[in-house]
Amino acid sequence: MEQHGKFIISLDFELLWGVRDKRSIATYGDNIKNVHTVIPRLLEEFTRHNIKGTFAIVGFLFLKNKQDLLENIPGKKPGYADQNLSPYHDEFDKIEDPAYYFAPELIKLIAHTPGQEIGTHTYSHYYTLENGQNISEFEDDLKMAIKVAADNDISFTSIVFPRNQYNDAYLEVCKKAGLICYRGNELSWIYEPRNSDKESLIRRGVRLLDVYVNITGHHTFSDVSVANKDFVNIPASRFLRPYSRTLSFLDKWRLRRIKTGMLHAATHNSTYHLWWHPHNFGNHIEENIAFLGQVLSYYNELNIKYGFISYTMTELAKKIQANERQAV
Repeated sequence: MEQHGKFIISLDFELLWGVRDKRSIATYGDNIKNVHTVIPRLLEEFTRHNIKGTFAIVGFLFLKNKQDLLENIPGKKPGYADQNLSPYHDEFDKIEDPAYYFAPELIKLIAHTPGQEIGTHTYSHYYTLENGQNISEFEDDLKMAIKVAADNDISFTSIVFPRNQYNDAYLEVCKKAGLICYRGNELSWIYEPRNSDKESLIRRGVRLLDVYVNITGHHTFSDVSVANKDFVNIPASRFLRPYSRTLSFLDKWRLRRIKTGMLHAATHNSTYHLWWHPHNFGNHIEENIAFLGQVLSYYNELNIKYGFISYTMTELAKKIQANERQAV
């Protein structure tokens, strides 16, 4: 069996639908609108460094405008106890500039860039662990995501859950829908999937510290540790925290934290999975792209020295499934 380390990049592409706590255009609009600049820049970097990426896209983004959206509403909408979580509650009334809400041309650009995968981030940026919603509503949401993608000649085999919220029942729905892999969470109490009511400042604080100092480990994983012939977990290793002018003096530690994890994967026949949102790069674009460039250049070094290889989520899932079948 071929032995080499593997590198995964996944991006949660959601525009304004995914930042409910920052959804005011006045406070976060530049980050969102600049995604239309960020995505082409990311694709250029990926092409330059021979990187394969998985773009998990909110289904709303496939649509062209508000009217198109109103014609594609699932039969059941999420019944969150906190209706502010639901885009069906009041967000539609705010739609004016489509650049904050829709991105069909960017999706086409991703689809036409060699090596890139398009996965789903649900249709409405659905929160599977929030109070009030149920699995039937999620099933309708996922069906609509698959439908609007199919209307654009795109089919999904991977999913990234919004806010990294999921449980076994929802995974079963995804499997029945024909998906073969998902992005799981890092194996640490600070990264366990929880709803917003159970989040805490302590967990957030420790996660921030973990960006710079190795508190919870490298979070690399072997093929054997995630093997599942039906639905493969491709766990996250590290969130690529965006540039902060205030914390920029710590960037050498932020970079070292990522590099040491990549090196561990490259030398231990395991996988390192880096993820972020395109809107994270919407402010300080040049600084964020430059930092990413350092990460990807290091990938190229590891590729030459150790045979470290870039995969999409689905490519890795299929490889793991094939190896598991051979082992039976």
